[in-house]
Amino acid sequence: MSDTIFGKIIRREIPATIVYEDDDILGFKDIAPQAPVHVLFIPKHDAIPTLDDARPEHAQLLGRLMLAAADYARREGLAQDGYRVVMNCREHAGQTVFHVHLHLLAGAPLGHFGA
Repeated sequence: MSDTIFGKIIRREIPATIVYEDDDILGFKDIAPQAPVHVLFIPKHDAIPTLDDARPEHAQLLGRLMLAAADYARREGLAQDGYRVVMNCREHAGQTVFHVHLHLLAGAPLGHFGA
C-alpha cells in the first residue's frame, strides 16, 4: 500500500467523499475539482506509481479502473451528455500523486484538446 495521500484515503486515515467502492477500486470526489463533477478512481491494493510503471500483469486492474468510471457515469446520469476520462503520467503531464489514478470529469461542456 502506498504512503501517498491516496494510500491514506484507502486506509481511512484522512477523510474523502467516497462515491464508488468495490473490492479493488475506490472512487472519491477530487478536493480541487476541475469540472462540476470530478471523481478520482484508484486501485486499492496495487499502488502503481505511474502509468509508465504499469506492466502486462496490470492490464486487468487498469481496465477495471475504466469500467468503474463508466459504471459511475451511467449510475449518475452523466453518460447521456458525456464525460471525460484522463490519466496523467508524471509531473509534466500534471500528475501530482504517484499512485495511478483516473480522473472522471463531467457536468459541463469540456474544452477540446489537440488539433
